[in-house]
Amino acid sequence: MRTENIRNFCIIAHIDHGKSTLADRLLQITHTVSERELQEQMLDSMDLEREKGVTIKASAVRMFHESENGETYELNLIDTPGHVDFGYEVSRALKACEGALLVVDASQGVEAQTLANLYLAMEQDLEIIPVINKIDLISARPDEVAQELEDLIGIDALDIPLVSAKDGINVDAVLDSVIEQVPAPTGDPNEPLQALIFDSHYDAYKGVIAYVRVINGRMKKREVLTLMSTNIETDPLEIGVFSPGMVPVEILEAGEVGYVATGLKAVQECRVGDTLTSVRQPADSALPGFSPLKPMVFAGVYPAEADDYNWLRDALEKLQLNDAALMYQPETSQALGFGFRCGFLGLFHMEIIQERLEREYDLDLVFTAPSVEYQVSLVAGEEIVIDSPADLPDPNIIAEIREPWVEINVITPTDYIGTIMDLVTRRRGQFKDQEYLDRRRVQLSYLIPLTEILVDFYNELKARTRGYASLDYHFHEYRPADMVKLDLLVAGQAVDALSIIIHTDQTYPKGQKLVSKMKEVIPRQQFDVAIQAAVGKRVISRANVKALRKNVLAKCYGGDVTRKRKLLEKQKKGKKRMKMIGSVEVPQEAFMAVLRLEDE
Repeated sequence: MRTENIRNFCIIAHIDHGKSTLADRLLQITHTVSERELQEQMLDSMDLEREKGVTIKASAVRMFHESENGETYELNLIDTPGHVDFGYEVSRALKACEGALLVVDASQGVEAQTLANLYLAMEQDLEIIPVINKIDLISARPDEVAQELEDLIGIDALDIPLVSAKDGINVDAVLDSVIEQVPAPTGDPNEPLQALIFDSHYDAYKGVIAYVRVINGRMKKREVLTLMSTNIETDPLEIGVFSPGMVPVEILEAGEVGYVATGLKAVQECRVGDTLTSVRQPADSALPGFSPLKPMVFAGVYPAEADDYNWLRDALEKLQLNDAALMYQPETSQALGFGFRCGFLGLFHMEIIQERLEREYDLDLVFTAPSVEYQVSLVAGEEIVIDSPADLPDPNIIAEIREPWVEINVITPTDYIGTIMDLVTRRRGQFKDQEYLDRRRVQLSYLIPLTEILVDFYNELKARTRGYASLDYHFHEYRPADMVKLDLLVAGQAVDALSIIIHTDQTYPKGQKLVSKMKEVIPRQQFDVAIQAAVGKRVISRANVKALRKNVLAKCYGGDVTRKRKLLEKQKKGKKRMKMIGSVEVPQEAFMAVLRLEDE
């Protein structure tokens, strides 16, 4: 295929705006997939992707379409992940394209992640083709949304295709727009090979399959390749294209999209954003933009049954084969036994990993409260990074603690500005700016500590705005903060898995909530159990779980009072002795309770 007849494009959208459904219709119209093989969300291979209506893993497919002038065009569609947690993968997928279809729901209009992905595409200097989807809905308002898009990106509202991907209405116009407006790839096939890796997955027989876009040069079968960031060499087992299944080919030319079966055994060796080149005639430099994936959220993962530890380790190893962003290392807790400290790209990534572990590997797990990575400067001048409350040094040797701040963008109807401002300011947020998108909707920007939006911020935002607000966030900077470790003591023993790092201003209210919650979930024993919240040696809140008492006076139906007193004293001594040797079993609900402290 001549380079002039190749079009590389992607589809970007907010969650559930019809991106995968539009991809299905494009596959159907171009006869890439037969009617018999076609299924809903064809490019989404995981059950979780289908259920949540969001693409988790990028995919690619090659289609052929004959235009009105009779020429056949090769269209390479790259389906990008649809959540903010996978922003780096989205940016690499965009780098492999020359154009982007911006899909907007005709009833909901422009939302937070629509803007986030649009700005990413504009940074990569892509040709933006807006598409208004779901015009078949009763609540659709295509003319208003078209005007929104015209104000946003300056494209005439009358030129924006109005489609229904579900019913196949006007989808042909989208293909014509791609052919007419997306530029052909630029790249010299005679230059040394430079191929961008925009995604990868693990295959049990072929090793790591790298999804590549050939920028310059040619990639030939059985040609030894090297990864430019790690200098790892690989002799590919095969190269090919997605149609949508993997179809081997002899050569991939400049401008084409395909895959390389590298034979490597770990996804970490073949990272997203890296550059593949030939060992025989290597390129002078790697393609720009590569950076290692960095986890933002950390949590302890423990098996509910200690015997399942080996099963959990095997499950994490298998998941990591397909997800290079998942980091884990063994850790031990006095309360929960042996487990792993895992790092995730964000909260959604953590939720996906948790569901996959429980569904695909049938594991019953306990997740500790999520934490973030803190930078700690010690008095001695040393700099350390911690992601677990257990690792926080003694306060006497700490000079400064810095916590990560993020910038959040909330798009909401104007009616809810007040309640959103209240929510953010209560969580130490700082107002940045606001911008009215139209008469009814506004975009609010705030700076807020990442730890404040970890657990239930999104749920509360949705509750306060009746589900109308949408949220997007990205890392901003580290800032000094007055943080302390809040410990929970049960019967005088600190339960390490229930420790949290919080701001000094929140110690008393959070400590009281934590103690009250623990009093509800820790079962009564044969003796009084003291539950305390403490910062260092200072106890800031306490509650007692009353003992289960046997009525030893039941058999006394009369007689002298000294007889009753003697029985009560005997019981009291027994309780005291039991308290010295008794141990309290902390139930699993206690660890989940930490995540729900704000629900009160």
